[in-house]
Amino acid sequence: MRGPLKDGNCIRRIAEPMGRRVDESHPIVDLRLEDGSRVNVVIPPIALSGPTLTIRKFWKTTLTGDDLIRFGAWTENIVTFLRASVAGRANFVISGGAGSGKTTLANLMAQMIADGERIITVEMAAELDLPRKRVVRLEARPPNLEGKGEITVRDLVQNALRMRPDRILLGEARGAEVLDFLQAMNTGHDGSFCTIHANNPRDALARFEVMASSGNPSIPLVGLREQMASAFNFIVHIERLSDGSRKVMRVTEVQGMQGDAILLADIFAFQQTGFEGGRVQGRFAATGQIPKFLSRLRDAGIQVPMDLFAPG
Repeated sequence: MRGPLKDGNCIRRIAEPMGRRVDESHPIVDLRLEDGSRVNVVIPPIALSGPTLTIRKFWKTTLTGDDLIRFGAWTENIVTFLRASVAGRANFVISGGAGSGKTTLANLMAQMIADGERIITVEMAAELDLPRKRVVRLEARPPNLEGKGEITVRDLVQNALRMRPDRILLGEARGAEVLDFLQAMNTGHDGSFCTIHANNPRDALARFEVMASSGNPSIPLVGLREQMASAFNFIVHIERLSDGSRKVMRVTEVQGMQGDAILLADIFAFQQTGFEGGRVQGRFAATGQIPKFLSRLRDAGIQVPMDLFAPG
């Protein structure tokens, strides 16, 4: 539901059972309903056209990797490589714009994790839903009506490190918590994931840099980039294209530092060739770049067919 409402009673009846106040002193409210739907409320004086309620409902059907292959979002070769990398405990950043499908992709990749592993999910508003037993879901809490009791995402990341996780899944990188997340991946918590709003893999790293600096402004820029290059192994970038389809546009490896810059290399990429019949035309292809992470996979006894990386 989106658009101006003539009466604010509907908004109050939604917000008040969730312990949230909507009035002139709190004109913007964001909350999650019991069924997982996300609700955003804006009222005057912020909303000049009147009270506005936006509800985002999520698809309850559990998608599989085969579903995304059928939809043309990725290919079997990409799935094979990502499954091997998840088993090999690679650290992933899942980047993309708003509504591009980052959370869906994170859910699918998390399903590739072995059942016996203990997973801690940390989110501002819980959206990750993994159908397995050893999952602990943590959700941030806003201040109460008296302005007390706030639990931030950074608090949850710090607490997750005390819960002996095998993997940490950060629902969305938003602020200073990314510094704690980076340190976690650099101190033995391999195989962790996070999502971030970004237009491309390079932009994702730039946003991480800004957010981590907010957590510790005194950290040297080069030192921060070295931490990022050491922590992240792959950036999986997904986009919502002009025809409404969602595709994994790039699987990019973080290959270390080159001078004071982080070196990136695309392993797979979607190459758009045109637009016909209202649909984006193109193909997924390997770039011919052999991932450096393959050596870690071999050390772990995980074999990946080399023909996955043949271009063309």
